[in-house]
Amino acid sequence: MKPRTLSAKTARYFRIGVETPTPGRGSHTRRRSWRSGLLAALVFALALTDFPDPARAQIEEPQDRTLVLREALAKALGHNKELAAFEYRLEEQVGRVQQAGLLPNPELNLLVEDAIGSGTYEGFDRAQTTLSLEWVLERRLRQRRVNRAQTRSESLISASEILLLDVAAETALRFLSSLANQARMLSAGDAVALAENTVVAVKRRVGAGKAPSVELIRAEAELATSRLAQDDVAHDLSSGYRRLAAQWGARQPAFSRVEGDLLTLPIPRSFASLTARIEQSPQIMRLLSEERIAEADRRLVEARRWPSLRPVVGVRHYAATDDVAIMAGFRIPIPMFNRNQGQVIASRSALTRRRADTEAARVRVHTTLFGVYQEMQHHIHRANSLRDEIVPRLAQVLEQTRRGYEQGRYSYFEWHSVQADLLAARNALLEDSVSSHRLVISLERLTGIGVAQQ
Repeated sequence: MKPRTLSAKTARYFRIGVETPTPGRGSHTRRRSWRSGLLAALVFALALTDFPDPARAQIEEPQDRTLVLREALAKALGHNKELAAFEYRLEEQVGRVQQAGLLPNPELNLLVEDAIGSGTYEGFDRAQTTLSLEWVLERRLRQRRVNRAQTRSESLISASEILLLDVAAETALRFLSSLANQARMLSAGDAVALAENTVVAVKRRVGAGKAPSVELIRAEAELATSRLAQDDVAHDLSSGYRRLAAQWGARQPAFSRVEGDLLTLPIPRSFASLTARIEQSPQIMRLLSEERIAEADRRLVEARRWPSLRPVVGVRHYAATDDVAIMAGFRIPIPMFNRNQGQVIASRSALTRRRADTEAARVRVHTTLFGVYQEMQHHIHRANSLRDEIVPRLAQVLEQTRRGYEQGRYSYFEWHSVQADLLAARNALLEDSVSSHRLVISLERLTGIGVAQQ
């Protein structure tokens, strides 16, 4: 697949990395700063290894290779189909801005008077022929129109950056899902190995007459169940790889595994530091852009309340004396009735509504931010406890119970109970770790800044 090349007009909106601030471009620099900050945060949401320069990477690559998150993001941002389609929307808006600033064409008028009548005015001997040029002076109206188009361009740029963040976040989530399925596959393999060792140990005891045969039947059933669970995870893993590759338009994955460390738990920033950046969140930035559009609409509608002056300049020919004279004047409609008052009221109400929507969004973002942040901390706390306290102790208990079962001090059901507890604790550790990373990505998607401390 040939990599997508952006036009010069829109390429700067899809660049990866932090840009150096340029004088006179403060608002755009701020938007790119939180965009770049989120991209960096998504990369460091998991502990990753380095990889070759993504600019040299091709979509079609050998199957037996490892994919890391930074490379997945580079592929998605360079080849995602939604981003490619949005580029044309940006180019369309460039044309709309240009169109808004165009001057109206002048009108050429030809008027013949005092001709083809009766008596003295028969024929064209006394005709008066006027050739005039008329145009519209709409300087204020044209400027309002240009301002409105430029405001919509800024809104579209914000929308493109939000889409870029959405694509990056969705890619990170799909990468995380694949990484989690790999870990589940390893856990399922451990469960199968444990069940196989259990069958061997039970067979030995049953053969020696130290355990009933029903224990062997139960152990073999547990082994078959573990193998079925392993097959289920293998199916999810294969589907997850394909969903991840679809982020950059590939129909099948060109990698055999993804790499990352789920058990390296994030250390989040303080909640206060996140709430301080709510005004720079993608949702609020989008609503503020819509406010500016509504304000531009209001100004344009109010400018249309007043009629435009239409100067007229021309030359008049008198057929009777074969003389020529210059004529000049202007036309202006009489604003006896305000035929635009309904649109003025509607535009003002739309602006007020947009401002109310922004205030409501601030409350909504703050509430959602608090809920997600608390849930993230909860999963991090659970994962730390499982990793540092519960799983190691259950592993010790399992080893002691296994030896005790072989010596006849514990029953099969006691041994199996400890096995089930350890597998459940390991699975819980995996799920809590995955949830903590997923919630970090959700917070970064919500705020537009990195949540985990680097």
